[in-house]
Amino acid sequence: MSVKSLQGRDLLGLADLSASELKDLLQFAADLKRGTQKPTCQKVLGLLFYKASTRTRVSFSTAIYQLGGQVIDLNPKVTQVGRGEPISDTARVLDRYLDILAVRTFKQEDLETFAQYAKIPVINALTDLEHPCQILADLLTVQECFGELAGQTIAFLGDGNNVAHSLLLGCVLAGVNIRIASPAGYECDRAIVEKGKEIAIDGAEIILTEDPIAAVEGANALYTDVWASMGQEESARERIPLFQPYQINSHLLKHADPAAIILHCLPAHRGEEITDEAIEGKQSRVWDQAENRMHAQKALMASLLGVS
Repeated sequence: MSVKSLQGRDLLGLADLSASELKDLLQFAADLKRGTQKPTCQKVLGLLFYKASTRTRVSFSTAIYQLGGQVIDLNPKVTQVGRGEPISDTARVLDRYLDILAVRTFKQEDLETFAQYAKIPVINALTDLEHPCQILADLLTVQECFGELAGQTIAFLGDGNNVAHSLLLGCVLAGVNIRIASPAGYECDRAIVEKGKEIAIDGAEIILTEDPIAAVEGANALYTDVWASMGQEESARERIPLFQPYQINSHLLKHADPAAIILHCLPAHRGEEITDEAIEGKQSRVWDQAENRMHAQKALMASLLGVS
């Protein structure tokens, strides 16, 4: 099985998927993880990463190898795109060499230009606006823990960043209630919130608040990310006092459902957005979550390539 409707398409953000496609994609990922399906291909994946990466780079590389394909790491520093070649030119050339391309960059508009000029599937491996592949893994992890997604509640604490944006969209597509607690001035993009309201299914709720305790009250999963994303390092120090109440710790965890799990997309700044006790504790599913990047992306690539 692959999600046949995805063949030849791009994944630039989670709203590119329908609710049924997301459901089928997560089931496909679960089947791949169990080994009940073993699709193979001889395709070439290009990784063009303008930002540093550990999990995304390794999980994509491993996933395409396990599908029987190959990967080419297109470091911008040693390719012409790093010397100012127009994205449109690079995209059209890569289209002639590769079967699929994953781009990790800053501006969503740059990713969209790649997709416009390359006919092969283009995957958002992270932009400043969204991180959809991370959320595929997150939802797979929640599904593994609770058996189903619809009706669960995830609380995200921290900056209304690219992870929060994709989490919001992914949750409402899966019928999951999403609560996002952020300090004033660091809320999610309003356009993302409005899009989430448009695509929500099964009465999934979106709650935005400045109150971290209200966000986690009775929640099934507590999720956080670093307080300053890549490219925001200069503001990291000034953010710490503002974000301190949003730290995932034993105090905050007491307000969640007793069976709640803890998630973090990594890398973690321990002692800032999350404590050692929380990330290493029995409720943490952070390492399962990281592993699931590979399974989710394998399912995604197999589906986009039409491999079954």
